[in-house]
Amino acid sequence: MLYFCQLKVKYLVFDHIDACTQADVERLLPLVSKQRREQALRFKHLFGQWTCLKAYEMLLTLFRQNGYLASAEPMPEWQYNRYGKPYIEGLPDFSISHCRQAVAVAISISRQSPIANQIGIDVESIREVDNALIERVMNVAEQQQIREAVSPQEAFTRLWTQKEAVLKLRGTGIIDNMQDVLAADSMSSCFVQSQTCQGYCLAIASVEEFVNL
Repeated sequence: MLYFCQLKVKYLVFDHIDACTQADVERLLPLVSKQRREQALRFKHLFGQWTCLKAYEMLLTLFRQNGYLASAEPMPEWQYNRYGKPYIEGLPDFSISHCRQAVAVAISISRQSPIANQIGIDVESIREVDNALIERVMNVAEQQQIREAVSPQEAFTRLWTQKEAVLKLRGTGIIDNMQDVLAADSMSSCFVQSQTCQGYCLAIASVEEFVNL
């Protein structure tokens, strides 16, 4: 059971990847906007189409479950900031992510401005990485943490998802200097938690602190 104790964040994770079938793509196509349908069909492979559509369906579910859209109300068209982060005018900030093992979506229900950067989510498959990549995106302390871990691949993926979640919250996406993303002096305006699941890691970054129970 995936759980983050953050009352201002709502999220869904779907990791039944065996649902990625042509039949499910056909089921989802009529449920999404024309904009999202066209985006999904640009993918040449089935998995890309399915994850694109599934993330939209999950986001729509979150908005409806939390009272931001009526049960039959369609989702408005997405807009994008200059870095490509999507948002919807007048609805809470949201973030989506997917990998080979899971699809994840999150919304922020903070009382702050609904389209401000408030939430970031990232999910990544645990896999082998080479030393060159580790040295390029991790600082010295993080590199040591990875080397000393029982599973270096898992440690790398956990840190990477945290960095990506923070950057998604900020609305910038991947930046040149990935090493300092989680440095203490750069985390004054956001908080991040992560979990390791079966074959993947999940991280959520929020503008409000997570509660320890």
